[in-house]
Amino acid sequence: MPSFLPSKRIAFITIAVSVTVAWCHTAPAAFIEPLRSKQGMVVSAHPLGSEAGVSMLRKGGNAVDAAVATAFAISVVEPFSAGIGGGGFLLLRLEKTGEIKALDFRERAPLKATRDMYLDAAGKVRPNVSVDGHLSVAVPGTVAGLYEIHRQYGKLSWQEVVAPSVKLAQDGFIVSRRFVAAAERRKEPLLKNPAARQVFTRNGAMYQPGERLIQTDLAKTLQAIAQNPQSFYTGNIARAIADDMAKNGGLITLEDLRTYKTTWRTPVCGNFRQSRICSMPPPSSGGVHLLEILNIIGGIPSPNPRLIEGSGDVKARLVDGEANDLKSKGWHHPDTLHLMIEAMRIAYADRAEYLGDPDFVKVPVSSLINPAYAAERRQEISMNRARLSSEVKPADKETLQRLARESNDTTHLTVVDENRNTVSLTFTVNYGFGSGVVVPGTGILLNDEMDDFAAAPGVPNAYGLVGGEANAIAPRKIPLSSMTPTIVTENGKLRMAVGAPGGSTIITTVLQVVLNVLEYGMNAGQAVSAPRIHHQWLPDQVNVEPFGLDVATIAELRRRGHKIEERSPWGNANAIVVTPDGFLEGAADPRGEGAPSGY
Repeated sequence: MPSFLPSKRIAFITIAVSVTVAWCHTAPAAFIEPLRSKQGMVVSAHPLGSEAGVSMLRKGGNAVDAAVATAFAISVVEPFSAGIGGGGFLLLRLEKTGEIKALDFRERAPLKATRDMYLDAAGKVRPNVSVDGHLSVAVPGTVAGLYEIHRQYGKLSWQEVVAPSVKLAQDGFIVSRRFVAAAERRKEPLLKNPAARQVFTRNGAMYQPGERLIQTDLAKTLQAIAQNPQSFYTGNIARAIADDMAKNGGLITLEDLRTYKTTWRTPVCGNFRQSRICSMPPPSSGGVHLLEILNIIGGIPSPNPRLIEGSGDVKARLVDGEANDLKSKGWHHPDTLHLMIEAMRIAYADRAEYLGDPDFVKVPVSSLINPAYAAERRQEISMNRARLSSEVKPADKETLQRLARESNDTTHLTVVDENRNTVSLTFTVNYGFGSGVVVPGTGILLNDEMDDFAAAPGVPNAYGLVGGEANAIAPRKIPLSSMTPTIVTENGKLRMAVGAPGGSTIITTVLQVVLNVLEYGMNAGQAVSAPRIHHQWLPDQVNVEPFGLDVATIAELRRRGHKIEERSPWGNANAIVVTPDGFLEGAADPRGEGAPSGY
Protein backbone atom coordinates (compact mmCIF):
# COMPACT_ATOMS: atom_id res chain seq x y z
CA MET A 1 0.00 0.00 0.00
CA PRO A 2 1.17 3.56 -0.62
CA SER A 3 2.78 5.39 2.26
CA PHE A 4 4.44 8.72 2.85
CA LEU A 5 7.76 9.35 4.53
CA PRO A 6 8.00 11.72 7.51
CA SER A 7 9.79 14.28 5.36
CA LYS A 8 6.54 14.53 3.36
CA ARG A 9 8.34 13.53 0.17
CA ILE A 10 6.03 11.15 -1.62
CA ALA A 11 7.10 7.54 -1.66
CA PHE A 12 4.85 4.72 -2.78
CA ILE A 13 5.43 0.98 -2.34
CA THR A 14 4.04 -1.15 -5.14
CA ILE A 15 3.05 -4.76 -4.57
CA ALA A 16 2.77 -6.83 -7.77
CA VAL A 17 -0.05 -9.37 -7.70
CA SER A 18 -1.73 -11.61 -10.23
CA VAL A 19 -4.71 -10.06 -11.99
CA THR A 20 -6.76 -13.02 -10.78
CA VAL A 21 -6.38 -11.94 -7.16
CA ALA A 22 -9.19 -9.80 -5.70
CA TRP A 23 -8.37 -6.13 -5.23
CA CYS A 24 -8.19 -4.75 -1.72
CA HIS A 25 -11.55 -3.45 -0.51
CA THR A 26 -10.29 -1.44 2.43
CA ALA A 27 -8.96 2.08 2.80
CA PRO A 28 -5.19 2.48 3.04
CA ALA A 29 -3.37 2.95 6.29
CA ALA A 30 -2.95 6.53 7.50
CA PHE A 31 -0.42 8.31 5.33
CA ILE A 32 -0.12 11.41 7.49
CA GLU A 33 -1.70 11.95 10.85
CA PRO A 34 -4.28 14.74 10.84
CA LEU A 35 -4.21 17.43 13.50
CA ARG A 36 -7.16 17.37 15.89
CA SER A 37 -8.63 20.36 17.70
CA LYS A 38 -11.86 21.19 19.50
CA GLN A 39 -11.54 24.91 18.90
CA GLY A 40 -10.51 26.48 15.59
CA MET A 41 -8.23 25.35 12.79
CA VAL A 42 -6.45 26.72 9.73
CA VAL A 43 -4.89 24.59 7.00
CA SER A 44 -2.93 26.21 4.19
CA ALA A 45 -0.10 25.52 1.75
CA HIS A 46 2.59 26.93 4.07
CA PRO A 47 3.09 26.65 7.86
CA LEU A 48 3.68 30.41 8.14
CA GLY A 49 0.35 31.06 6.42
CA SER A 50 -1.50 28.71 8.77
CA GLU A 51 0.16 30.26 11.80
CA ALA A 52 -0.81 33.78 10.67
CA GLY A 53 -4.42 32.63 10.43
CA VAL A 54 -4.59 30.78 13.72
CA SER A 55 -3.05 33.79 15.48
CA MET A 56 -6.21 35.69 14.51
CA LEU A 57 -8.37 32.95 16.05
CA ARG A 58 -6.37 33.15 19.27
CA LYS A 59 -7.06 36.90 19.35
CA GLY A 60 -10.78 36.24 19.24
CA GLY A 61 -11.16 36.65 15.51
CA ASN A 62 -13.46 34.54 13.39
CA ALA A 63 -12.96 32.33 10.33
CA VAL A 64 -13.02 35.33 7.98
CA ASP A 65 -10.30 37.16 9.93
CA ALA A 66 -8.16 34.02 9.89
CA ALA A 67 -8.72 33.41 6.19
CA VAL A 68 -7.79 36.97 5.22
CA ALA A 69 -4.64 36.92 7.36
CA THR A 70 -3.65 33.55 5.91
CA ALA A 71 -4.23 34.69 2.33
CA PHE A 72 -2.09 37.80 2.76
CA ALA A 73 0.66 35.73 4.44
CA ILE A 74 0.58 33.17 1.61
CA SER A 75 0.95 36.09 -0.82
CA VAL A 76 4.34 36.76 0.77
CA VAL A 77 5.71 33.25 1.33
CA GLU A 78 4.28 31.50 -1.75
CA PRO A 79 4.53 34.08 -4.55
CA PHE A 80 4.87 31.28 -7.09
CA SER A 81 1.31 30.14 -6.36
CA ALA A 82 -0.77 33.13 -5.30
CA GLY A 83 -0.58 36.75 -4.28
CA ILE A 84 -2.12 40.20 -4.22
CA GLY A 85 -1.43 40.45 -7.94
CA GLY A 86 -3.89 37.62 -8.64
CA GLY A 87 -7.46 36.65 -7.82
CA GLY A 88 -9.69 33.82 -6.64
CA PHE A 89 -12.91 32.45 -5.21
CA LEU A 90 -14.20 32.03 -1.67
CA LEU A 91 -17.00 30.09 0.01
CA LEU A 92 -18.23 31.17 3.44
CA ARG A 93 -20.60 29.15 5.62
CA LEU A 94 -22.26 30.89 8.55
CA GLU A 95 -23.00 28.35 11.26
CA LYS A 96 -25.80 30.36 12.86
CA THR A 97 -28.00 30.31 9.76
CA GLY A 98 -26.40 27.50 7.74
CA GLU A 99 -26.19 29.89 4.78
CA ILE A 100 -23.34 29.44 2.29
CA LYS A 101 -22.12 32.45 0.31
CA ALA A 102 -19.81 32.55 -2.71
CA LEU A 103 -17.51 35.50 -3.46
CA ASP A 104 -15.93 35.88 -6.89
CA PHE A 105 -12.78 38.02 -6.88
CA ARG A 106 -11.34 36.50 -10.03
CA GLU A 107 -9.24 38.64 -12.38
CA ARG A 108 -10.91 40.35 -15.37
CA ALA A 109 -9.70 41.04 -18.89
CA PRO A 110 -8.59 44.65 -19.43
CA LEU A 111 -10.82 47.02 -21.41
CA LYS A 112 -8.34 46.96 -24.30
CA ALA A 113 -8.37 43.16 -24.54
CA THR A 114 -9.52 41.64 -27.84
CA ARG A 115 -10.48 38.09 -28.79
CA ASP A 116 -7.53 37.77 -31.22
CA MET A 117 -4.88 39.53 -29.13
CA TYR A 118 -2.65 36.45 -29.00
CA LEU A 119 -2.87 35.56 -32.70
CA ASP A 120 -0.32 36.41 -35.37
CA ALA A 121 -1.11 37.70 -38.87
CA ALA A 122 -1.74 34.13 -40.05
CA GLY A 123 -4.23 33.49 -37.25
CA LYS A 124 -1.87 31.23 -35.27
CA VAL A 125 -1.40 31.56 -31.50
CA ARG A 126 1.87 33.29 -30.65
CA PRO A 127 3.89 31.08 -28.25
CA ASN A 128 4.11 32.11 -24.57
CA VAL A 129 2.60 35.59 -25.03
CA SER A 130 -0.41 34.67 -22.88
CA VAL A 131 1.87 33.22 -20.18
CA ASP A 132 4.94 35.47 -19.90
CA GLY A 133 5.16 39.24 -19.66
CA HIS A 134 2.86 42.24 -19.40
CA LEU A 135 0.37 41.23 -22.09
CA SER A 136 -0.59 38.12 -20.11
CA VAL A 137 -1.83 40.07 -17.07
CA ALA A 138 -5.50 40.41 -16.17
CA VAL A 139 -6.85 42.97 -13.69
CA PRO A 140 -6.10 41.63 -10.16
CA GLY A 141 -8.90 40.99 -7.66
CA THR A 142 -7.31 39.55 -4.52
CA VAL A 143 -7.11 42.76 -2.48
CA ALA A 144 -10.68 43.74 -3.40
CA GLY A 145 -11.96 40.27 -2.54
CA LEU A 146 -10.23 40.00 0.81
CA TYR A 147 -11.37 43.48 1.77
CA GLU A 148 -14.97 42.77 0.70
CA ILE A 149 -15.30 39.58 2.73
CA HIS A 150 -13.65 41.21 5.75
CA ARG A 151 -15.75 44.37 5.48
CA GLN A 152 -18.94 42.37 5.70
CA TYR A 153 -18.01 39.51 8.02
CA GLY A 154 -14.70 40.19 9.76
CA LYS A 155 -14.48 40.77 13.49
CA LEU A 156 -10.96 42.12 14.07
CA SER A 157 -9.68 45.32 12.48
CA TRP A 158 -8.43 45.32 8.90
CA GLN A 159 -4.99 46.48 10.06
CA GLU A 160 -4.74 43.49 12.43
CA VAL A 161 -5.41 40.89 9.75
CA VAL A 162 -2.92 42.42 7.29
CA ALA A 163 -0.19 42.85 9.93
CA PRO A 164 1.30 39.31 9.85
CA SER A 165 1.99 39.58 6.12
CA VAL A 166 3.73 42.93 6.58
CA LYS A 167 6.04 41.39 9.17
CA LEU A 168 6.78 38.36 6.95
CA ALA A 169 7.72 40.65 4.07
CA GLN A 170 9.83 42.96 6.28
CA ASP A 171 11.67 40.28 8.25
CA GLY A 172 11.76 37.72 5.48
CA PHE A 173 11.33 33.96 5.55
CA ILE A 174 13.51 30.95 4.83
CA VAL A 175 12.97 29.68 1.30
CA SER A 176 12.30 25.98 0.90
CA ARG A 177 13.25 23.45 -1.75
CA ARG A 178 9.75 23.79 -3.16
CA PHE A 179 10.19 27.55 -3.56
CA VAL A 180 13.57 27.08 -5.23
CA ALA A 181 12.25 24.43 -7.61
CA ALA A 182 9.34 26.68 -8.62
CA ALA A 183 11.72 29.60 -9.24
CA GLU A 184 14.02 27.43 -11.36
CA ARG A 185 11.09 26.37 -13.53
CA ARG A 186 10.26 30.03 -14.20
CA LYS A 187 13.82 31.31 -14.24
CA GLU A 188 13.68 32.77 -17.74
CA PRO A 189 10.76 35.22 -17.27
CA LEU A 190 11.94 36.15 -13.76
CA LEU A 191 15.40 37.08 -15.03
CA LYS A 192 13.95 38.92 -18.01
CA ASN A 193 11.91 41.31 -15.86
CA PRO A 194 14.24 43.75 -14.02
CA ALA A 195 11.99 44.22 -10.97
CA ALA A 196 11.38 40.47 -10.63
CA ARG A 197 15.11 39.84 -10.97
CA GLN A 198 15.74 42.32 -8.15
CA VAL A 199 13.25 40.63 -5.82
CA PHE A 200 13.65 36.93 -6.56
CA THR A 201 17.38 36.63 -7.28
CA ARG A 202 20.64 37.74 -5.74
CA ASN A 203 22.08 39.77 -8.63
CA GLY A 204 20.88 37.13 -11.05
CA ALA A 205 21.72 34.11 -8.89
CA MET A 206 18.68 32.11 -7.80
CA TYR A 207 17.99 31.73 -4.08
CA GLN A 208 18.97 28.42 -2.50
CA PRO A 209 17.15 26.43 0.20
CA GLY A 210 17.78 27.84 3.64
CA GLU A 211 18.41 31.41 2.51
CA ARG A 212 16.22 34.26 3.72
CA LEU A 213 14.09 36.21 1.24
CA ILE A 214 13.22 39.76 2.34
CA GLN A 215 10.69 41.75 0.27
CA THR A 216 11.01 45.35 1.43
CA ASP A 217 8.93 46.91 -1.35
CA LEU A 218 6.13 44.40 -0.82
CA ALA A 219 6.16 45.18 2.91
CA LYS A 220 5.59 48.87 2.12
CA THR A 221 2.80 47.99 -0.31
CA LEU A 222 1.07 45.77 2.25
CA GLN A 223 1.41 48.50 4.86
CA ALA A 224 -0.26 50.94 2.45
CA ILE A 225 -3.06 48.41 1.84
CA ALA A 226 -3.49 48.00 5.60
CA GLN A 227 -4.07 51.74 5.86
CA ASN A 228 -6.27 51.99 2.75
CA PRO A 229 -7.12 48.92 0.62
CA GLN A 230 -8.46 51.18 -2.15
CA SER A 231 -4.91 52.42 -2.77
CA PHE A 232 -4.43 49.26 -4.83
CA TYR A 233 -7.17 50.38 -7.23
CA THR A 234 -7.19 54.17 -7.11
CA GLY A 235 -4.04 55.36 -5.32
CA ASN A 236 -0.28 55.26 -5.73
CA ILE A 237 -0.21 51.48 -6.14
CA ALA A 238 -2.73 51.67 -8.99
CA ARG A 239 -0.68 54.37 -10.69
CA ALA A 240 2.47 52.28 -10.41
CA ILE A 241 0.74 49.29 -12.03
CA ALA A 242 -0.75 51.38 -14.84
CA ASP A 243 2.55 53.18 -15.54
CA ASP A 244 4.47 49.91 -15.76
CA MET A 245 1.84 48.50 -18.11
CA ALA A 246 1.99 51.54 -20.38
CA LYS A 247 5.78 51.36 -20.59
CA ASN A 248 5.90 47.65 -21.43
CA GLY A 249 3.03 46.95 -23.80
CA GLY A 250 0.54 45.79 -21.18
CA LEU A 251 -3.15 46.61 -21.35
CA ILE A 252 -4.20 47.42 -17.78
CA THR A 253 -5.07 51.09 -17.22
CA LEU A 254 -6.15 53.19 -14.25
CA GLU A 255 -9.70 52.84 -15.57
CA ASP A 256 -9.43 49.04 -15.40
CA LEU A 257 -8.29 49.19 -11.80
CA ARG A 258 -10.75 51.86 -10.73
CA THR A 259 -13.74 49.95 -12.11
CA TYR A 260 -12.77 46.48 -10.89
CA LYS A 261 -15.47 44.93 -8.71
CA THR A 262 -16.04 41.68 -6.88
CA THR A 263 -19.25 39.69 -7.34
CA TRP A 264 -21.35 37.75 -4.85
CA ARG A 265 -22.73 34.64 -6.53
CA THR A 266 -25.05 31.78 -5.59
CA PRO A 267 -23.12 28.58 -4.83
CA VAL A 268 -23.90 25.45 -6.84
CA CYS A 269 -25.14 22.71 -4.53
CA GLY A 270 -26.17 19.10 -4.91
CA ASN A 271 -26.59 15.89 -2.94
CA PHE A 272 -24.33 12.88 -2.70
CA ARG A 273 -25.68 10.13 -0.47
CA GLN A 274 -26.69 11.87 2.77
CA SER A 275 -24.35 14.83 2.17
CA ARG A 276 -25.04 18.27 0.75
CA ILE A 277 -22.12 19.52 -1.35
CA CYS A 278 -21.74 23.20 -2.22
CA SER A 279 -19.02 24.66 -4.40
CA MET A 280 -18.14 27.55 -6.68
CA PRO A 281 -20.40 28.46 -9.61
CA PRO A 282 -19.30 29.93 -12.97
CA PRO A 283 -17.04 31.60 -13.93
CA SER A 284 -15.44 28.67 -12.15
CA SER A 285 -16.19 25.33 -13.72
CA GLY A 286 -15.23 23.61 -10.47
CA GLY A 287 -18.55 23.28 -8.70
CA VAL A 288 -20.56 22.36 -11.80
CA HIS A 289 -18.28 19.53 -12.84
CA LEU A 290 -17.61 18.28 -9.32
CA LEU A 291 -21.36 17.75 -8.96
CA GLU A 292 -21.73 16.40 -12.50
CA ILE A 293 -19.08 13.73 -11.88
CA LEU A 294 -20.51 12.82 -8.47
CA ASN A 295 -23.96 12.46 -10.02
CA ILE A 296 -22.63 10.16 -12.74
CA ILE A 297 -20.61 7.90 -10.48
CA GLY A 298 -22.98 8.02 -7.51
CA GLY A 299 -26.00 6.93 -9.44
CA ILE A 300 -29.48 6.55 -8.07
CA PRO A 301 -29.84 3.86 -5.40
CA SER A 302 -31.90 0.95 -6.67
CA PRO A 303 -32.79 -2.29 -4.90
CA ASN A 304 -32.34 -4.17 -8.17
CA PRO A 305 -29.54 -2.62 -10.22
CA ARG A 306 -29.45 -4.13 -13.68
CA LEU A 307 -27.30 -4.10 -16.79
CA ILE A 308 -28.32 -3.47 -20.36
CA GLU A 309 -26.55 -6.01 -22.56
CA GLY A 310 -24.97 -4.59 -25.69
CA SER A 311 -23.27 -6.02 -28.72
CA GLY A 312 -19.66 -6.11 -29.83
CA ASP A 313 -17.26 -4.38 -27.42
CA VAL A 314 -20.08 -2.65 -25.54
CA LYS A 315 -21.13 -5.53 -23.33
CA ALA A 316 -22.63 -3.76 -20.33
CA ARG A 317 -23.89 -0.26 -19.76
CA LEU A 318 -24.72 1.21 -16.39
CA VAL A 319 -28.32 1.90 -15.50
CA ASP A 320 -30.35 2.52 -12.35
CA GLY A 321 -28.16 2.01 -9.26
CA GLU A 322 -25.26 0.13 -10.86
CA ALA A 323 -23.00 3.17 -10.62
CA ASN A 324 -23.86 3.39 -6.95
CA ASP A 325 -21.75 0.35 -6.04
CA LEU A 326 -18.52 2.18 -5.14
CA LYS A 327 -17.98 1.38 -1.49
CA SER A 328 -18.31 -2.39 -1.69
CA LYS A 329 -15.85 -2.59 -4.58
CA GLY A 330 -13.37 -0.53 -2.64
CA TRP A 331 -10.86 2.24 -2.92
CA HIS A 332 -8.99 2.15 -6.24
CA HIS A 333 -10.74 -0.99 -7.55
CA PRO A 334 -10.47 -1.06 -11.37
CA ASP A 335 -14.25 -0.80 -11.77
CA THR A 336 -14.33 2.28 -9.54
CA LEU A 337 -11.41 3.90 -11.35
CA HIS A 338 -12.84 3.09 -14.79
CA LEU A 339 -16.19 4.62 -13.89
CA MET A 340 -14.52 7.71 -12.44
CA ILE A 341 -12.35 8.20 -15.53
CA GLU A 342 -15.31 7.90 -17.89
CA ALA A 343 -17.28 10.40 -15.81
CA MET A 344 -14.34 12.83 -15.84
CA ARG A 345 -14.13 12.47 -19.61
CA ILE A 346 -17.79 13.46 -20.01
CA ALA A 347 -17.57 16.41 -17.61
CA TYR A 348 -14.47 17.94 -19.19
CA ALA A 349 -16.04 17.62 -22.66
CA ASP A 350 -18.99 19.64 -21.35
CA ARG A 351 -16.58 22.13 -19.77
CA ALA A 352 -14.89 22.85 -23.09
CA GLU A 353 -18.21 23.59 -24.77
CA TYR A 354 -20.41 25.35 -22.25
CA LEU A 355 -18.48 26.97 -19.40
CA GLY A 356 -17.55 30.65 -19.32
CA ASP A 357 -18.30 33.94 -17.62
CA PRO A 358 -22.08 33.96 -16.91
CA ASP A 359 -22.15 37.72 -17.50
CA PHE A 360 -21.23 37.06 -21.14
CA VAL A 361 -22.62 33.61 -21.98
CA LYS A 362 -25.55 31.54 -20.78
CA VAL A 363 -24.13 28.60 -18.83
CA PRO A 364 -26.62 25.69 -18.46
CA VAL A 365 -25.71 25.08 -14.82
CA SER A 366 -29.01 23.57 -13.67
CA SER A 367 -29.02 21.10 -16.56
CA LEU A 368 -25.40 20.01 -16.15
CA ILE A 369 -25.87 19.26 -12.43
CA ASN A 370 -29.29 17.65 -12.91
CA PRO A 371 -29.30 13.99 -11.75
CA ALA A 372 -31.49 13.17 -14.75
CA TYR A 373 -28.73 14.40 -17.07
CA ALA A 374 -26.20 12.27 -15.18
CA ALA A 375 -28.46 9.24 -15.58
CA GLU A 376 -28.59 9.76 -19.35
CA ARG A 377 -24.82 10.18 -19.67
CA ARG A 378 -24.19 7.21 -17.37
CA GLN A 379 -25.91 4.95 -19.87
CA GLU A 380 -23.17 5.76 -22.39
CA ILE A 381 -20.54 4.15 -20.17
CA SER A 382 -19.43 0.59 -20.84
CA MET A 383 -17.79 -1.06 -17.86
CA ASN A 384 -15.73 -3.26 -20.18
CA ARG A 385 -14.28 -0.68 -22.54
CA ALA A 386 -12.83 2.81 -22.32
CA ARG A 387 -14.11 5.17 -24.96
CA LEU A 388 -11.81 7.34 -27.01
CA SER A 389 -12.26 11.00 -26.16
CA SER A 390 -13.15 11.56 -29.81
CA GLU A 391 -16.22 9.39 -29.16
CA VAL A 392 -17.31 11.52 -26.19
CA LYS A 393 -19.16 14.66 -27.16
CA PRO A 394 -20.44 17.54 -25.03
CA ALA A 395 -24.14 17.42 -24.21
CA ASP A 396 -26.31 18.45 -27.13
CA LYS A 397 -28.10 21.75 -26.63
CA GLU A 398 -31.54 20.18 -27.07
CA THR A 399 -30.96 17.83 -24.14
CA LEU A 400 -29.79 20.66 -21.88
CA GLN A 401 -32.75 22.83 -22.85
CA ARG A 402 -35.14 19.98 -22.11
CA LEU A 403 -33.57 19.37 -18.70
CA ALA A 404 -33.69 23.08 -17.91
CA ARG A 405 -37.41 23.04 -18.58
CA GLU A 406 -37.75 20.03 -16.29
CA SER A 407 -35.69 21.35 -13.38
CA ASN A 408 -4.23 26.37 -13.14
CA ASP A 409 -0.09 26.44 -9.57
CA THR A 410 -2.66 27.90 -7.28
CA THR A 411 -3.19 27.70 -3.54
CA HIS A 412 -6.00 26.83 -1.19
CA LEU A 413 -6.73 27.48 2.46
CA THR A 414 -9.41 26.16 4.76
CA VAL A 415 -10.54 27.70 8.06
CA VAL A 416 -13.07 26.68 10.71
CA ASP A 417 -13.49 28.78 13.85
CA GLU A 418 -14.75 27.75 17.28
CA ASN A 419 -18.32 28.57 16.27
CA ARG A 420 -17.94 26.36 13.16
CA ASN A 421 -18.08 29.29 10.71
CA THR A 422 -16.16 28.04 7.70
CA VAL A 423 -14.11 29.53 4.87
CA SER A 424 -12.88 27.59 1.84
CA LEU A 425 -10.72 29.89 -0.30
CA THR A 426 -8.74 29.24 -3.48
CA PHE A 427 -6.67 31.99 -5.10
CA THR A 428 -3.87 32.20 -7.61
CA VAL A 429 -1.51 34.08 -9.90
CA ASN A 430 -2.06 31.21 -12.36
CA TYR A 431 1.19 29.76 -13.72
CA GLY A 432 4.26 29.50 -11.48
CA PHE A 433 5.27 33.05 -10.47
CA GLY A 434 2.42 34.33 -12.69
CA SER A 435 3.54 36.49 -15.58
CA GLY A 436 7.04 36.85 -14.15
CA VAL A 437 6.36 40.60 -13.93
CA VAL A 438 6.93 42.56 -10.72
CA VAL A 439 5.68 46.16 -10.66
CA PRO A 440 8.75 48.32 -9.90
CA GLY A 441 8.83 49.77 -6.40
CA THR A 442 5.84 47.74 -5.17
CA GLY A 443 7.02 44.14 -4.91
CA ILE A 444 3.72 43.04 -6.52
CA LEU A 445 4.07 39.96 -8.70
CA LEU A 446 1.35 40.04 -11.37
CA ASN A 447 -0.73 37.14 -12.65
CA ASP A 448 -0.82 35.63 -16.15
CA GLU A 449 -4.51 34.84 -15.93
CA MET A 450 -5.25 35.83 -19.53
CA ASP A 451 -3.95 32.37 -20.45
CA ASP A 452 -7.13 30.89 -18.93
CA PHE A 453 -9.13 32.32 -21.82
CA ALA A 454 -9.33 30.39 -25.07
CA ALA A 455 -6.69 32.13 -27.22
CA ALA A 456 -8.37 30.39 -30.15
CA PRO A 457 -11.07 27.68 -30.28
CA GLY A 458 -9.58 24.24 -29.72
CA VAL A 459 -6.10 25.50 -28.75
CA PRO A 460 -5.03 24.21 -25.31
CA ASN A 461 -3.77 26.56 -22.61
CA ALA A 462 -0.76 26.01 -20.34
CA TYR A 463 -2.64 23.25 -18.51
CA GLY A 464 -3.74 21.47 -21.68
CA LEU A 465 -7.36 22.56 -21.32
CA VAL A 466 -9.26 23.23 -24.51
CA GLY A 467 -11.83 26.02 -24.67
CA GLY A 468 -14.35 27.30 -27.14
CA GLU A 469 -16.50 30.30 -27.93
CA ALA A 470 -17.95 30.50 -24.41
CA ASN A 471 -14.48 31.29 -23.05
CA ALA A 472 -13.28 33.66 -25.80
CA ILE A 473 -11.50 36.86 -24.71
CA ALA A 474 -13.62 39.98 -24.24
CA PRO A 475 -13.12 43.24 -22.28
CA ARG A 476 -13.96 42.92 -18.57
CA LYS A 477 -14.75 39.24 -19.03
CA ILE A 478 -13.59 36.76 -16.38
CA PRO A 479 -11.55 33.81 -17.68
CA LEU A 480 -12.88 30.35 -16.96
CA SER A 481 -11.39 28.68 -13.91
CA SER A 482 -11.21 25.19 -12.40
CA MET A 483 -10.96 26.41 -8.79
CA THR A 484 -13.23 24.33 -6.58
CA PRO A 485 -13.48 25.58 -2.98
CA THR A 486 -16.04 23.22 -1.45
CA ILE A 487 -18.06 22.89 1.76
CA VAL A 488 -19.94 19.70 2.67
CA THR A 489 -22.71 19.45 5.24
CA GLU A 490 -24.76 16.58 6.66
CA ASN A 491 -28.07 17.08 8.47
CA GLY A 492 -27.47 20.82 8.46
CA LYS A 493 -24.08 20.52 10.18
CA LEU A 494 -20.59 21.05 8.80
CA ARG A 495 -19.01 17.78 7.62
CA MET A 496 -15.91 18.98 5.76
CA ALA A 497 -14.31 21.82 3.84
CA VAL A 498 -11.78 21.17 1.11
CA GLY A 499 -10.00 22.66 -1.87
CA ALA A 500 -6.85 22.34 -3.92
CA PRO A 501 -4.56 24.04 -6.43
CA GLY A 502 -3.41 22.37 -9.62
CA GLY A 503 -4.89 24.02 -12.71
CA SER A 504 -6.92 21.51 -14.70
CA THR A 505 -6.50 18.85 -11.97
CA ILE A 506 -8.24 20.88 -9.27
CA ILE A 507 -11.72 19.46 -9.92
CA THR A 508 -10.60 15.84 -9.91
CA THR A 509 -8.39 16.33 -6.85
CA VAL A 510 -11.27 17.78 -4.82
CA LEU A 511 -13.54 15.02 -6.14
CA GLN A 512 -11.24 12.29 -4.87
CA VAL A 513 -10.67 13.90 -1.46
CA VAL A 514 -14.45 14.23 -1.02
CA LEU A 515 -15.01 10.59 -2.03
CA ASN A 516 -12.19 9.43 0.23
CA VAL A 517 -13.94 10.92 3.24
CA LEU A 518 -17.63 10.42 2.41
CA GLU A 519 -17.50 7.09 0.60
CA TYR A 520 -14.47 5.32 2.04
CA GLY A 521 -14.36 6.67 5.59
CA MET A 522 -10.80 7.97 5.43
CA ASN A 523 -9.60 10.53 7.93
CA ALA A 524 -8.41 13.92 6.70
CA GLY A 525 -4.77 12.82 6.49
CA GLN A 526 -5.55 9.70 4.46
CA ALA A 527 -7.94 11.58 2.21
CA VAL A 528 -5.44 14.22 1.07
CA SER A 529 -2.52 11.75 0.90
CA ALA A 530 -4.08 9.00 -1.21
CA PRO A 531 -2.84 8.52 -4.80
CA ARG A 532 -4.84 10.28 -7.51
CA ILE A 533 -5.89 9.87 -11.09
CA HIS A 534 -6.92 12.52 -13.60
CA HIS A 535 -8.56 12.66 -17.02
CA GLN A 536 -9.62 15.91 -18.69
CA TRP A 537 -11.06 14.67 -22.03
CA LEU A 538 -8.19 16.14 -24.04
CA PRO A 539 -5.45 15.03 -24.21
CA ASP A 540 -6.92 11.52 -24.21
CA GLN A 541 -4.91 10.00 -21.37
CA VAL A 542 -5.28 9.00 -17.74
CA ASN A 543 -2.66 10.59 -15.51
CA VAL A 544 -1.61 8.51 -12.52
CA GLU A 545 0.94 9.27 -9.86
CA PRO A 546 4.09 7.11 -9.98
CA PHE A 547 3.49 3.82 -8.15
CA GLY A 548 0.12 5.13 -6.99
CA LEU A 549 -1.69 2.11 -8.40
CA ASP A 550 -0.52 -1.48 -8.26
CA VAL A 551 0.61 -3.32 -11.37
CA ALA A 552 -2.53 -5.43 -11.59
CA THR A 553 -4.83 -2.43 -11.49
CA ILE A 554 -2.91 -0.57 -14.19
CA ALA A 555 -2.86 -3.69 -16.35
CA GLU A 556 -6.62 -4.07 -16.03
CA LEU A 557 -7.26 -0.41 -16.91
CA ARG A 558 -5.04 -0.75 -19.96
CA ARG A 559 -6.89 -3.92 -20.97
CA ARG A 560 -10.10 -1.88 -21.01
CA GLY A 561 -8.47 0.62 -23.35
CA HIS A 562 -7.25 3.41 -21.06
CA LYS A 563 -4.05 5.21 -22.02
CA ILE A 564 -2.13 5.40 -18.76
CA GLU A 565 0.55 8.08 -18.30
CA GLU A 566 2.62 8.31 -15.15
CA ARG A 567 3.46 11.85 -14.08
CA SER A 568 4.98 13.44 -11.02
CA PRO A 569 2.60 13.87 -8.07
CA TRP A 570 0.26 16.83 -8.44
CA GLY A 571 -2.03 18.99 -6.38
CA ASN A 572 -1.65 20.38 -2.89
CA ALA A 573 -5.03 19.76 -1.32
CA ASN A 574 -5.99 20.55 2.23
CA ALA A 575 -9.09 19.73 4.22
CA ILE A 576 -10.79 20.09 7.56
CA VAL A 577 -13.17 17.29 8.53
CA VAL A 578 -15.58 17.24 11.47
CA THR A 579 -15.33 13.87 13.22
CA PRO A 580 -18.27 12.04 14.81
CA ASP A 581 -17.00 13.02 18.28
CA GLY A 582 -17.06 16.71 17.33
CA PHE A 583 -13.36 17.34 16.80
CA LEU A 584 -11.91 19.27 13.89
CA GLU A 585 -9.46 17.14 11.94
CA GLY A 586 -7.14 19.04 9.61
CA ALA A 587 -4.53 17.90 7.12
CA ALA A 588 -2.32 19.46 4.46
CA ASP A 589 -1.22 17.52 1.42
CA PRO A 590 2.17 15.79 1.89
CA ARG A 591 2.92 16.64 -1.75
CA GLY A 592 3.42 20.22 -0.60
CA GLU A 593 4.88 21.91 2.45
CA GLY A 594 1.66 23.09 4.07
CA ALA A 595 0.53 22.37 7.60
CA PRO A 596 -2.57 22.55 9.76
CA SER A 597 -2.56 24.83 12.77
CA GLY A 598 -5.15 24.67 15.52
CA TYR A 599 -5.78 25.91 19.02
